[in-house]
Amino acid sequence: MTLLWLLALLILGGGLSWAGENLRRGCGHWIALTVLAIAILLLGRYLPQALDVLAAEPKPQTLWWDHIRVPWIPRFGISFTLAIDGLGFLMLALTLLCGLFGLVMTWREIRRRTGCYLANYLWTLAGVVGVFCAQDLFLFFCFWETMLVPMLLLIAIWGHEQRTRAAIQFFIFTQASSLLLLAAIVGSTLVHYQMSGSVSFSPQQLTATLHTQFAETPYAYWLMLGFFIAFAVKLPAILVHTWLPDAHTQAPTAGSVLLAAILLKTGAYGLIRFTLPLFPAASTAFSPVAMALGVAGILYGALMAFSQTDIKRLIAYSSVSHMGFVLLGIYALNSIALQGAVAQMVAHGLSTAALFGIAGSLQHRLHSRDINDVRGIWQTMPALAAVFLFFIVAAMGLPGLANFVGESLVLIGTYARFPWFSALAAVGLIGAAIYGLKLVVRVLFGPPPAVREASDATMGSSGLMDLRRRELFALLLPLLLLVWIGLYPQPLLRQSAGWSNLLATYFTAPAADGDKAASLQGAAP
Repeated sequence: MTLLWLLALLILGGGLSWAGENLRRGCGHWIALTVLAIAILLLGRYLPQALDVLAAEPKPQTLWWDHIRVPWIPRFGISFTLAIDGLGFLMLALTLLCGLFGLVMTWREIRRRTGCYLANYLWTLAGVVGVFCAQDLFLFFCFWETMLVPMLLLIAIWGHEQRTRAAIQFFIFTQASSLLLLAAIVGSTLVHYQMSGSVSFSPQQLTATLHTQFAETPYAYWLMLGFFIAFAVKLPAILVHTWLPDAHTQAPTAGSVLLAAILLKTGAYGLIRFTLPLFPAASTAFSPVAMALGVAGILYGALMAFSQTDIKRLIAYSSVSHMGFVLLGIYALNSIALQGAVAQMVAHGLSTAALFGIAGSLQHRLHSRDINDVRGIWQTMPALAAVFLFFIVAAMGLPGLANFVGESLVLIGTYARFPWFSALAAVGLIGAAIYGLKLVVRVLFGPPPAVREASDATMGSSGLMDLRRRELFALLLPLLLLVWIGLYPQPLLRQSAGWSNLLATYFTAPAADGDKAASLQGAAP
């Protein structure tokens, strides 16, 4: 029942935060903080299972740590099924920790309709938690849609100057991809019905059915493509990424943190959890195209990031580049690259959340996101500049930090299959260093602009206040985690080892399709 309590806590906590803020100003923040703290403690209930994974190599039949299954719409084979394993545990931990970071980092940023803002913030987290726990495709789709609505409101109501345009673009892309996902889910269910005579939205039952004579047909390829495009929009992959720069830039700081650190990971999670297991043959045939899109995203994102003058927009395009490594690692179809993709998801979530948090702090202090207006902060805000420097070099993939672990494993795993893709992706690391150094040189060490010097006289010293203790404590969380994972990545890698090894053997072992389907079915709740 822990997963159910976790969902209920976030949903009810959003309503309580809204009501508390209406009763007394400032009360909503403390309610939201308490809700997130309790949610993290609830997730800590799975630490014994996480420690067991570290003690011994997980086996397919013991992948799932906990699950709950309640019949929902039995006539159509729909059940309310929640489950958690090592991969889900990592994603839930990232969700709650980044949610806590975003709340603390932007404690005093929102001044209007604060209660409604906090409610939508927690409801977005609830939707994401549901996405990472759902083990019924219909339930997964419901949570997939649920997380988008409050996120849309966060952008449209509390965003910046062009928030309406960004919200409309976000809505169009996400709803179009959601309709495609729904069509692919229904199509898979109809195929299962035609072949077995029963209706089911259970991934394990669909896996067992789709891996028979249907696996080699053209219809399997088109259904796989429906899943892939829907998840690639959220990733985002190049060609379907155009919603992301505007959404990241115009969203409030906490919204940018949720988008970059958490919502992008739902797309990658969907590819790993559903697309690859349901359509292994079609995914194998499509993998060169997907890897080419990943490499193109790495290079294009780095190039576009270098050309930006808006700090938040630069970080947004860097996300396109970094998530290209995730797509590359997923479709390399071996355990090393898959574990590297998961590690990159976690590392990117932590580092980009911190970068967006710092960018929001600079905008709050200097009322601008333009690099030319915020340069020279090392002289005026040395503590903030020092922390900013750390997260910039972390995003660049400095050895000893978490991003280096994920990117290096992806490149090693990719080299085993497509050496040229690995070589081209390595060029993206150089691109990251170039746009990262651009930020360092211009923002940290550039000369302060004359405009700011003139405004300082009227704005006072509070306008250039260095990091507050609240902000420093919030930034210490991702900082310490990035260092820990970079120096000792084994605990993180072992959490995803069971699922990654199972998928990798599925694509490489010469066993019969029926045996492979049975192994996946036995691993499911």
